Amino acid sequence: MRRVLGNGSQMPKSTFTDDYRAFTRLLRETRERAGVTQVELAKKLKQTQSYVSKVERGERRLDLVQLKWWCAAMGTTVTAFVREFEKSV
Repeated sequence: MRRVLGNGSQMPKSTFTDDYRAFTRLLRETRERAGVTQVELAKKLKQTQSYVSKVERGERRLDLVQLKWWCAAMGTTVTAFVREFEKSV
């Protein structure tokens, strides 16, 4: 089943969309630009390195609160991250 968005387009059923791939790619690029390894990010988030890896590969999804924590741990803000995401899609 597809949901119709406000602009008349339809939301795809799959979580493996081009937009979500762009989101996870930007997460990884932001972490790398910050000079933070997956292990270091995991420690800051009180998570495991495998959790960080799964999020970056799109196997685990983040909600908005988790994205805020990730951004803070990488030295950026949700606002800056979303602005860059919007430019990339």
